[in-house]
Amino acid sequence: MLSLLGLLTLLIFTILVMSKRMIAFSAIVIVPIVIAIIGGFGSQLGDLMIDGVESVAKTAVLLLFAVLYFGIMMDSGLFDPLSNKLLKLAKGDPAKIAVGTAILALLCALDGDGTTTYMIVCSAMLPIYRKIGMNPLVLATVSIMSLGIIAGMTPWGGSATRAISVLGLDAGDYFTPFIPTMLLSALWIILTAYILGRIERKRIGIASPDFDTVDIEPDPAPKKVWKLWFNLFLTLGLMGVLIADILPLSILFMIAFVIALLVNFPNLDDQKKVLKEHGSNAIPVVSLVLGAGIFTGILSGTHMVDAMAGDLVSWIPPSLSPFFTGIIAVISIPLSFFMSNDAYFFGVLPVLAKTASEYGFHAIDVARASVVGQALHLLGPTSAPLWVLIELIRSDLGKLQKYSFLPILIGSIAMLVFAVITGAINIG
Repeated sequence: MLSLLGLLTLLIFTILVMSKRMIAFSAIVIVPIVIAIIGGFGSQLGDLMIDGVESVAKTAVLLLFAVLYFGIMMDSGLFDPLSNKLLKLAKGDPAKIAVGTAILALLCALDGDGTTTYMIVCSAMLPIYRKIGMNPLVLATVSIMSLGIIAGMTPWGGSATRAISVLGLDAGDYFTPFIPTMLLSALWIILTAYILGRIERKRIGIASPDFDTVDIEPDPAPKKVWKLWFNLFLTLGLMGVLIADILPLSILFMIAFVIALLVNFPNLDDQKKVLKEHGSNAIPVVSLVLGAGIFTGILSGTHMVDAMAGDLVSWIPPSLSPFFTGIIAVISIPLSFFMSNDAYFFGVLPVLAKTASEYGFHAIDVARASVVGQALHLLGPTSAPLWVLIELIRSDLGKLQKYSFLPILIGSIAMLVFAVITGAINIG
């Protein structure tokens, strides 16, 4: 019954959002509440929802101040020089611009944080996309795929960190066999970007020959040049402290935002205007994250997630036990899409690891197999950075999923194939 209720929650939510019968925030809050009441959990709802909201509170604070910070950076024109350089190299060719987006996204994703990756890539590339009329969903797709590699395979990525910690693994032993898979996956993403860019080239053509000489924004006045340099060093310092893990991300972005606000807008009225302007962009993102906390809090607290995972394992015939890690890799793709990383790695993964050990597999094989679907997870409703990306490209969840689902699913399958070929995942 719990498995059925959980599956029903996921299906109804997806249908409502994809069919545009509800906005994501309304569906992500109301659907699990109604299902929980039907399932007899009405008396526990208050505690379950509070637990869920508390679990995402730090993420909500982080996203609030990250949106505000990068809003100031975009207003200041910090990323315009990079955009202009890429523009000139691409010469208005959508295929080259898409490839440039993939390369930039792969580099930015190395810090392992989805929010900052999306912020930087969108800040640098969105002006180009808008100027020549490219579909921003191309940018979103290759950014999600790029982050999926880093998040799953590097020890500092969010999902890999969870898998390593919950199974008590050595980070080096986990990571080293994944390096060839990462390189092959990166090439696949660049190829995917090129194909999507070719489709855009066929749709809108190549920009005029003199397009590469046209700046996205006029050169800044001399009195503003020092602010550009200040913002650059502030952002680089922010990334350095972020990677060094000196302060919690939420506090780090809060401090960085205050510094950026005071330096770029010393006038009190201007500061109020900035807060009002960019606060309107931050509120939808933060509200969705808090709504996702209610969603995951109910599904986890009612043990619907545990029931779905247990039933899934019980359906695997004993004759397929020699291929259990491959099965884990395959089922991780849909599970990652619907479930939060905490629910999957802390709730489902230990069950899978225990079952795998009975079949003679080491926990490290289970950990590597479990992260293959992370790119698809980043397209799912429980991925907090996804809401930032949606807001930045001015799209909605249903439209993004319809466009990106197939290339990201194919990319996840390609990653699985690469991992098997290179020996990162032991099957059989």
